[in-house]
Amino acid sequence: MKYYFKYNTLVGSFYFIEEEDQLIAVQKEEIKGIFKETPLLKKAFSELEDYLEGKRKNFTIPLNPKGTAFQKQVWHYLQTIPYGETKTYQEIAIALNNPHAARAIGSACHVNPIPFFIPCHRVIGKNHELIGYALGLPLKKQLLIMEKKRQNK
Repeated sequence: MKYYFKYNTLVGSFYFIEEEDQLIAVQKEEIKGIFKETPLLKKAFSELEDYLEGKRKNFTIPLNPKGTAFQKQVWHYLQTIPYGETKTYQEIAIALNNPHAARAIGSACHVNPIPFFIPCHRVIGKNHELIGYALGLPLKKQLLIMEKKRQNK
């Protein structure tokens, strides 16, 4: 059973979606399912708000993003990038033993169903420029600046 609830966060309104006691998506669009605030969705929202306020660096919510095996591999890797740090698409491709997959890494980041919790905003271009963020480059920049500022606190 899918449950979803709409929350107004510090950076916009998002639908948080749960299935089988795991967070499966955070998105702008409404979905089909049961509109209900569950304990898990409430906790996910609370953790995101804490993160956006600089009170949290890691999330504890169980995640289950839907995607291909390759996408899941990329999303899992993204969760290992430390708070306040960045990796390039190329560095991730090399780390995943697929050095020619930088564009595929970018595509996986673009379709990341659980932004913030799976920190695709920490992925940057090869010249360390900000490129490609489904929620917009201004938000990506804001998140990276916030993390860098609070990294050692």
